[in-house]
Amino acid sequence: MDNICIVLVEPQGPINVGSVCRSMMNFGFSDLRLVNPCSEYRSLDARRMALKAESILNNAPVFPTLEQALANCHLAFGTTRRFGKYREDCLSPEQSVAHAQSQSPNSRVAFVFGREDRGLHTSELDLCQLFVTIPTDSTYPSMNLSHAVTLFLYELRKGAMNTEMGSDDSQVPAPAGDVENMFQHMRRTLLEAGYLDPQNPDHILRAFRRLFGRTGLNDREVRILQGLWSRIDWIEGERKKLSGKK
Repeated sequence: MDNICIVLVEPQGPINVGSVCRSMMNFGFSDLRLVNPCSEYRSLDARRMALKAESILNNAPVFPTLEQALANCHLAFGTTRRFGKYREDCLSPEQSVAHAQSQSPNSRVAFVFGREDRGLHTSELDLCQLFVTIPTDSTYPSMNLSHAVTLFLYELRKGAMNTEMGSDDSQVPAPAGDVENMFQHMRRTLLEAGYLDPQNPDHILRAFRRLFGRTGLNDREVRILQGLWSRIDWIEGERKKLSGKK
């Protein structure tokens, strides 16, 4: 379970942060990461809720962006309760845990939770390879942040007790930072080649994010794709040189 991290994006309540710390210690997890949390995230209220898990609160690193928080992660699950064009193919908590446990022990897996009132933005979900939703009742679908995190921690703990994590090390996904750099290179290349709509380039790019996110990309595959974009860059540059000579 040491390869699992919990990421809270802009948590607004110190009590929720403290409660998450307590739940993490209850189920044997310690890697908490905070993205731009409220100023009171280490307040007395937070520490009272954390109780003996105050060490998790004190050791939790703070990041200015989700991209930086996920930089050394190989797989990220983004939680959401809204559905739409860019939020398809959501997994259940049980399915996400099974997928996490199929990864190599050398992979770092993140479960990402959004703001209490608005959840994760679409741009933040873009940084996650897979989406997860809790099947709550439609009359009141929104769960308390710490309760939602606790549900996932329970499933992870239960799964770890039933299944030994492990797979072929050659299938370790590439770090999220490398994958995101590849996507940004892809975006620039396909814009320059006229494949993406300049007015809404992320519409098609998000389809590629979902496609690659479902399969996962290892280091070698990321390098191959980077090489492809670089080759297209060169071809496009040569084409423009020839066009300029005419």
